[in-house]
Amino acid sequence: MTCSEAACILAWAVKAKEKKDKREIKAMRERNKSISQWRKELQQVFNTYIRLRDKGRPCISCGKALQGKYDAGHYYSVGSYPNLRFHESNVHGQCVTCNQHKHGNLLEYNEGIVRRIGKVKLEELKSIRNDRLSLPLDMIKEKIEHYKSLVNQMK
Repeated sequence: MTCSEAACILAWAVKAKEKKDKREIKAMRERNKSISQWRKELQQVFNTYIRLRDKGRPCISCGKALQGKYDAGHYYSVGSYPNLRFHESNVHGQCVTCNQHKHGNLLEYNEGIVRRIGKVKLEELKSIRNDRLSLPLDMIKEKIEHYKSLVNQMK
């Protein structure tokens, strides 16, 4: 079966329109995202970065090798200290048992974080833990791009 020029042009035009429509739909979805949807996207890419950064290191709390699925565990919880949610010194690779089943295993986490970042940085975290969270949309988008770039470099 051979293709006439008109049929080929028509098929190409249909595919081009479908691609354009998909790009427009994606752009529309991006424009209509709520701030919480943007924050959720940032949280996902940030957690991916933390997991890649800490790959090969032991669990911050119990010291066991991080294998398979492991979490990006927060020293200062997101619920109580939202301003430290995306602070790299506050988040470390943590096994599921310590993070989820032992509620962060904070006594051991404290010892591990001192070894990993030092007492001075831990004191800095402590001093800013009650600061107000200010994360406007443009900064969220900036952070998403920043962490996506870091993740791509690490892969």
